[in-house]
Amino acid sequence: MTETVTRTEMIVPEPAEGLAGLLDIDLPPGGRLPPLWHWIYLLDRRKQHDLGPDGHPAHGIPAPPGPGRLRMFAGGRVTTHALLRFGEYATRTTRVLHTTEKLGKSGPLTFVTVRSEIEQDGRLAIADEQDIVYRQPGTALPPPALAIPGTTAVPSTTSVAPVPSTDSVPPGAAGLALHVDPVLLFRFSALTYNAHRIHYDAAYAAQEGYPGLVVHGPLQALMMGELFRRAGELFTGREFTYRLVAPMFGTQTFTVTSTEGISTLALSAQVRDAIGHVTATSGLLP
Repeated sequence: MTETVTRTEMIVPEPAEGLAGLLDIDLPPGGRLPPLWHWIYLLDRRKQHDLGPDGHPAHGIPAPPGPGRLRMFAGGRVTTHALLRFGEYATRTTRVLHTTEKLGKSGPLTFVTVRSEIEQDGRLAIADEQDIVYRQPGTALPPPALAIPGTTAVPSTTSVAPVPSTDSVPPGAAGLALHVDPVLLFRFSALTYNAHRIHYDAAYAAQEGYPGLVVHGPLQALMMGELFRRAGELFTGREFTYRLVAPMFGTQTFTVTSTEGISTLALSAQVRDAIGHVTATSGLLP
């Protein structure tokens, strides 16, 4: 029988106000949680003794496939059936969907896909699948554009025109920018209850082979979603898919830009770091 973890809590505005503050915007009106902002709700708040040396829980969903395995966030898919309403309870049920072992150029890799379903008022509101990759300690970082088993890559282009602002973007605007530094990374870790030390402990990040603090994958995905939302795109009844194709490190300003649609009805976006490397791609599908 597949293990599941269930959590129920009231959807209150305070965490969303915290995320809005981090993004230097006001909480959008309307009494509903903006798309993708559910990542700061219904969190698994583990006891301190449950955490491993890297800050992640040593057991649970997903459980590390072996001692010392290093964790990376690779991407995912979110289908929004309805936006969550403030002032009402919601329930999240989480399980491991599948696990795949692969041998890559960097060594053995374990791909784990975790699925969460969030219900409100007895109806499915959000279906969220996240792809997580584990590598052996001491191995090199996997190459960019990890191929996640069972997923389809979202293409990106090289023609961009970033707009250096996190203010609202009117329809047709080119993009967003976000300045990340240790303070912002720490605040985002706190909002998501993510204790992974690569995001706030530079000395530990170096132990895992990174040249600096790692910018959260979900933060990059969230900003791609924000580009669509602030341009007036609706998420209800649509799937948002995203991939982390290369890690981003250190203090910098990254840009989020729209790209050519992957079909006549779909939208796509990409994240570029300060030197122009694409680190994440996304699509908002019909």
